[in-house]
Amino acid sequence: MILINVKFRPKKEYVKTFMDKVSEFTEKTRAEDGCLFFDWYRSTEEDGLFILVEGFKDDAAEAHVNSQHFQDAGELFPEILTETPEIINTLIEGKTEWDRMAEFQVD
Repeated sequence: MILINVKFRPKKEYVKTFMDKVSEFTEKTRAEDGCLFFDWYRSTEEDGLFILVEGFKDDAAEAHVNSQHFQDAGELFPEILTETPEIINTLIEGKTEWDRMAEFQVD
């Protein structure tokens, strides 16, 4: 699995509409064959911070970054963000899904 976490900070005028602005990119990415999950979260501690948690099959990166919707997002984000997003990108070979947390078992 390619696991990616990205921090996005939209300009003030786009904070309320940010999820609408990224909805087409989100829907089209979720529809990709290699997409395992593509989930947005809004920080409860830092106003205007959105975090994207992405999971893709090991061989899906090229198709994703070469897709038209990714190219379109490359034009959109510089217009609506205050800064270049921060990213953590790592490969976990053979992983395809979430695990259950051993430390907090629920019966």
